[in-house]
Amino acid sequence: MNWNLSDGRPIWQLLHEQLTLRIATGSYVRGSKMPTVRELAAEAGVNPNTMQRALAQLEADGLVVTNRTAGRTVTDDESVLTATRRRLAHGTIKTYLEQMALLGFTRAEAAELLQTWEEEDI
Repeated sequence: MNWNLSDGRPIWQLLHEQLTLRIATGSYVRGSKMPTVRELAAEAGVNPNTMQRALAQLEADGLVVTNRTAGRTVTDDESVLTATRRRLAHGTIKTYLEQMALLGFTRAEAAELLQTWEEEDI
């Protein structure tokens, strides 16, 4: 997966969001060992301190666990992963509804379009 760091917000926040998405989608498997700070920083092309800040936030979020001898691992707490996926889904829904409102659709119309969009031949 490529890193997208051109949003204009602090890089550590962008890294945090992208790592969160990777964990939520299973790119980093539940309970698996995370790459090291240096490996991730090299992959993303950022300073290790910046990557460390993003990883520290993931730990604060409960998505990764740091073990002194084993390094960082992805949480195996399914409730944390489910809550993260739901939070991300809510953000996607909010964006969808905002965009639909700009197009002049009500929430009910937007919901109806979701139900029928695969059937429409546009």
